Amino acid sequence: MALRPSPEDSNVSMPIKRIRWATQRVASLSGRNKRRGIASRFQKGTGAGEKKRESAGTDSLGESNEAGRQQDERIRNEGGEGNESNRRIFFNIPLPEDATDEDGHNHANFSRNKIRTAKYTPLTFVPKNLWYQFHNIANIYFLFLVILAIFPIFGAANPGLNSAPLIIILFITAVKDAIEDWRRTALDNELNNSPVHRLVDWNNVNVSGHDISIWRRFKKASTRTLLSVFRKWQAKKQGKQGGGKGYTERAMHAPRPSFETRRTARASMVSSRHSISSAGPEMEEDGIQMTPVPSPQHRDGRDPFKGELADSREESGVPYEDSDQTLNEASEGPQLFYDASQKPFVPNVKLYGNLINPSKHVSEKARFKKDYWKSVEVGDFVRIYNDDQIPADIAILSTSDPDGACYVETANLDGETNLKVRQALHCGRRVKHARDCERTEFVIESEPPHGNLYQYSGIVRWTQRDAKNLQEPGKEMVEPLSINNLLLRGCALRNTEWVLGVVIFTGQETKIMLNSGITPSKRSRITRDLNWNVIYNFVILFFMCLVSGIVQGVTWSQGDNSLDYFEFGSVGGRPSLDGFITFWGAVILFQNLVPISLYITLEIIKTAQAFFIYSDTSMYYEKLDYPCTPKSWNISDDLGQIEYIFSDKTGTLTQNCMEFKKCTINGIPYGEAFTEAQAGAQKRLGIDIDKEGARAHRQIAEDRVKMLEELHRTHPNPYLHDDQLTFIAPDFVSDLNGASGVEQQRATEQFMLALALCHTVITERTPGDPPKIEFKAQSPDEAALVATARDCGFTVLGRSNDGIVLNVLGKDVEYQVLNTLEFNSTRKRMSAIIRMPDGKIVLFCKGADSVIYSRLRRGEQAQLRKDTAEHLEIFAREGLRTLCIAQKELSEEEYQVWNRGHDIAAAAVQEREQKLERVSDAIERDLTLLGGTAIEDRLQEGVPDTIALLGDAGIKLWVLTGDKVETAINIGFSCNLLNNDMDLIVFKVASDDVEGAKVELDKHLATLKITGSDEELKAARKNHEPPGPHHAIVIDGDSLQLVLDDVLRQKFLLLCKQCKSVLCCRVSPSQKAAVVQLVKTGLDVMTLAIGDGANDVAMIQEADVGVGIAGEEGRQAVMTSDYAIGQFRFLQRLVLVHGRWSYRRLGETIANFFYKNIVWTFALFWYQIYTNFDGTYLFDYSYILLYNTVFTSLPVAFMGILDQDISDKVSLAVPQLYRRGIERKEWTRMKFWIYMSDGIYQSLICFFMAYLLFAPATFVTSNGLNVNDRDRFGVYVACATIVVVNVYVLLNTYRWDWLMLLLVTISILLIWFWTGVYTSFASSVQFYRGAAQVYGQLTFWALSLLTVAICLLPRFASKAAQKMFLPRDIDIIREQIRQGRFKYLDEYDGAIDPPLKTSSANASSSSNAVKPDKETMGDLVDEDARPIYPPSLAQTGTTSNPRSHNGSDGTDYIGHRLSLEPPHRASVDRARPSFDRMRLSMGEIRPSFEASNDFTSAALLTRVESSHSQAPNQRGLHGTSSLR
Repeated sequence: MALRPSPEDSNVSMPIKRIRWATQRVASLSGRNKRRGIASRFQKGTGAGEKKRESAGTDSLGESNEAGRQQDERIRNEGGEGNESNRRIFFNIPLPEDATDEDGHNHANFSRNKIRTAKYTPLTFVPKNLWYQFHNIANIYFLFLVILAIFPIFGAANPGLNSAPLIIILFITAVKDAIEDWRRTALDNELNNSPVHRLVDWNNVNVSGHDISIWRRFKKASTRTLLSVFRKWQAKKQGKQGGGKGYTERAMHAPRPSFETRRTARASMVSSRHSISSAGPEMEEDGIQMTPVPSPQHRDGRDPFKGELADSREESGVPYEDSDQTLNEASEGPQLFYDASQKPFVPNVKLYGNLINPSKHVSEKARFKKDYWKSVEVGDFVRIYNDDQIPADIAILSTSDPDGACYVETANLDGETNLKVRQALHCGRRVKHARDCERTEFVIESEPPHGNLYQYSGIVRWTQRDAKNLQEPGKEMVEPLSINNLLLRGCALRNTEWVLGVVIFTGQETKIMLNSGITPSKRSRITRDLNWNVIYNFVILFFMCLVSGIVQGVTWSQGDNSLDYFEFGSVGGRPSLDGFITFWGAVILFQNLVPISLYITLEIIKTAQAFFIYSDTSMYYEKLDYPCTPKSWNISDDLGQIEYIFSDKTGTLTQNCMEFKKCTINGIPYGEAFTEAQAGAQKRLGIDIDKEGARAHRQIAEDRVKMLEELHRTHPNPYLHDDQLTFIAPDFVSDLNGASGVEQQRATEQFMLALALCHTVITERTPGDPPKIEFKAQSPDEAALVATARDCGFTVLGRSNDGIVLNVLGKDVEYQVLNTLEFNSTRKRMSAIIRMPDGKIVLFCKGADSVIYSRLRRGEQAQLRKDTAEHLEIFAREGLRTLCIAQKELSEEEYQVWNRGHDIAAAAVQEREQKLERVSDAIERDLTLLGGTAIEDRLQEGVPDTIALLGDAGIKLWVLTGDKVETAINIGFSCNLLNNDMDLIVFKVASDDVEGAKVELDKHLATLKITGSDEELKAARKNHEPPGPHHAIVIDGDSLQLVLDDVLRQKFLLLCKQCKSVLCCRVSPSQKAAVVQLVKTGLDVMTLAIGDGANDVAMIQEADVGVGIAGEEGRQAVMTSDYAIGQFRFLQRLVLVHGRWSYRRLGETIANFFYKNIVWTFALFWYQIYTNFDGTYLFDYSYILLYNTVFTSLPVAFMGILDQDISDKVSLAVPQLYRRGIERKEWTRMKFWIYMSDGIYQSLICFFMAYLLFAPATFVTSNGLNVNDRDRFGVYVACATIVVVNVYVLLNTYRWDWLMLLLVTISILLIWFWTGVYTSFASSVQFYRGAAQVYGQLTFWALSLLTVAICLLPRFASKAAQKMFLPRDIDIIREQIRQGRFKYLDEYDGAIDPPLKTSSANASSSSNAVKPDKETMGDLVDEDARPIYPPSLAQTGTTSNPRSHNGSDGTDYIGHRLSLEPPHRASVDRARPSFDRMRLSMGEIRPSFEASNDFTSAALLTRVESSHSQAPNQRGLHGTSSLR
């Protein structure tokens, strides 16, 4: 249907509504406006709100299939990701032959909607867990030993006892893994069993019962049987004891207080009847016959659209067109028409069609039933209610809003908490009942599933039939289906009563799951490296056993040896077989060389460390009652080696809470604030922020009281809540009351009016006394602006059918919204065209400062521009996000001409966005400046300090966010990631291809004097120094996709390696994971990812350590994380304290473990020299069993649990100590071999000292009895060895407290105690009374003392020399602690970060000693070096011509200083401490910084002027600019 041209004689325009609003229950005037709006919109049909015009020569959607064919072709060409074919979903249409198999079933297999993030199931736990555990080569080795010991020929004393250690460690590890995974399973079950209303008792041809495998049917039957038995038992138990229902049971059976279950008794403004919704006996608990909100009707019951009965139109489902009939209603607001005698503008309506087939006969048995998420299938009809989570990817057919709009919150998907508008398909808006779903006939042709969150392509095909003439053949129709018509799984429905849709993708094929990835099984780096150390020990063990086998075989082959006379033949019968048997016997004898007790000990240590982390009250978040919760217990040591941290922004670094702080109106600044950015900057400069902050806050508190008094005196605003006021400016209220004259009073009123009218927010009223109005906006900035207008008396009450209702200083006024020109990252501004109550048309525009300045009227407001620019620069220095506000008055003729062009551009099929942008640019010129605003995006508590502390530790922080570039840059400055000394690289590929990205990369690499070669990559992998603070890079998702290509990824990685900060914006979850994987594997570093939303799950799983924040965006990130914390600031303690402790403890524990086993095993080996290597035990077998479990286990285990080189407070005060972990110096191959060599040396001393005592064979005791038999000789060796090992561990321990000394003492005494007790019984056979005989010899005690001294002397001497002549950082700090230099930390609680008294420059690497300095650096900093925080505008990748936005002429001249002259205004002399304080500190801006276009200075803004006088065809997209 072709569009009708607008009547030329009409000068009253109908609004082009770009904003949708959900049906809300609003009282008083807003409620009447809402009902009047619904009635009016139904009168207009799809009317003005959906009015579309095609470009010249384009047919309507309903009459031409060209659009559908083009959409088909595009989908076929794109094909999504992979080679999967397009998806077709049929609704109430038999499957065509090409879509069925031989049995007539759909050959397409769709994914189930049941998801699982857990690694195990009850059936797969045992085999899968054993598979993971036997990835440890030591476990395989000991399993082999257990099998070997079964055969007695190899001389194993007790095969069953040998298997006990392996069984114990497998069991303990399995229990730990089961507990971890059970939590994930519980959360999965809760999600899969969440309730949803699904259409049942109808035939979904897309799925069938044959798709269910026999195994699944068996599991389902078993589950049903078990649940039935359990429920009967539970019901019986509850019948006796009483009890409530579980969460899922309550959700499934509790009645829902929605419109279909309650009677609506209000009277319609335009209907004499009451609307009743399904309150009769048809309502059932299981099945609900869904009905929509009844449409307002005329009093005569006839449809205002066609003049027929409403029921006939409702039944027919045929498209309709508007008539000239209008709604007769009394308007309470001001009249908005110029001349009532003029013919009104009649909107033209397009025929969109209807999916309902009026001739289709149905059983009407279909109903919506509460079901589980896991039961949802592709092709199902589902109904979603307000605040419900979306169970699958769903195409919207209809909503509770007559215009088909609904609002979703995508925080769990992309991290943004602001609401987004989604639209129902035009052809599906009549589908509201269950019976309507049965009568539909259509096909959805969709692209295959892919992970792009911001793109989707599909089409809906149906046959449109005429209800009046059912015999005529129908007309084929097509409607495109885009991402704006889709509700994605993970989103939540907001501000909308209900949505009815059909399921497109389920389960693992939904976009959120495609971006999640598989839950990985993480193993710490030390655990992975441990396999290499075990292999080294295997090699040593092999040579030891090989020597034993060869010597034994050769000895038997020689003959005439003593064994020929004392042995009754060999076991093997021949020398070669004897050597073979001896080889495997030696494997059993020397098995402790690869200690399985090490793995048991490590599991115990890591469990204890996880408990300590959980118990740390300094990481407890009281607001959510949430401690730091370890979910993976086996990677705590990885926390001590983190070099790169990848962080989400929204909800992770920030609270996503915007607060309006300051503004400038007509050249006068208003507002008091002490921002976090100010505090962070002053703290870095050595200023006492406690005193400065207290003084500022006292002043702000006084001003707050004064302003509230003024506001209440001006107007008793019922919507003002004193505790929510963020804009503190008593002088503003005075000017609003006319204290500075009429001109300033009008300026303040117009400014606040602009804030209240130029936005897209949704109002939400909470009844009460006083009532409360909250604002839901797509941007939190908008919500802050409108909230401030509300506080100042300009309250947005709601929206009418074509306008917006304000309460202006106590009076309700309705303004007609003619057009809304929305914000995007290219335009950097938004505008609203408003018809004022007096009939004038005014355009209000807000946007980035340089964009607005380039559009101001030439030659006017020179002084105002200068003053405003200066104020905005001062606001920007405080870290505030700045915007400019301007307006333009339009004539009726000018607007009508422009509006016709806008309508044509809005209806264009091709290049619609570009045409709209050109049209918008034409009207947004010759503006009049009103002023500017300054908003603070509040960071989470302690974020700047935490980032600074992590930076001092040598950790690099990258921000990966879904937000736009400008927002990320502002947060970067606020949280100390960026500063004005940096050269900010905004990476944007203009050509959108790999070749263009390569050119851009090479350009930036050349700037840094690197090429991206393999040699540079090798050098980068070895260099762990943080890059210099000279460069930072910002890149968007589109460019990131190009540079992640295999050809360019290495160059991009090396470019980022040279940058101090990296910000990736507009990135999808899968891109986040790709960046983490690039850095982790490319640079071979340890990575940590932290986030709070479902969009962060992929990178959390990809990183070596994943941290989830239990914030406001749900718990999806927490579910899949390794550690869960309540706030970002707790990360510093988790990493710098617990991580460093854990890594150092484990590194030292493992080294000492290998050492002590080497000493013991080689003592046995040296004894074999004198037994022809026949595998004889030197020690009693009880010693061998108890050595690792009792005699030496406690000291080394508690070293790993409790050892502490410095306290937690010192760890935070000297973060540079962490760099040793980044460089991985606590556990290295060199350290392993040093400890191994030490063990071999000490084993030689322990054995041969005793050997030399007995070697002369003259050893006789005082009673004439010898003690030189094997068992008693073993006591000499064993006792000295155990004492040496325990003292050696104590020597390597930093913390010598009473517990550690007690454990070492007990371990030493245990060997003597056990020997005495064990040999006191005759069961010890030949060892009977051995202790009394050996302990009675003075030689035993003298030898033990001498052996200990000789063994430990080299270690003691080397440690002393190292600490005196080659001290490490930790040695210097420990010495300074003893000197009392850190006593000042004792006054700080553990939950409060101690002051940082060391400069990062003092410890650029771990090799340089860190020397804390108590003196501040404030006096040493030049005024010009103080940080400058930029405003919200920065050059971005979307900027086509950066010079067109800021008026730069390309020169390097910045030879100016900012004027400090006060503006000549009446109110300028009033006290404004915050403004004056910042104004007086303004120094010269760095030329390089302004030249980079990343900072808009006041002087630069004053030179920007609009080019409105040029010819239209000479104007660029945003208008060119020139210098005056």
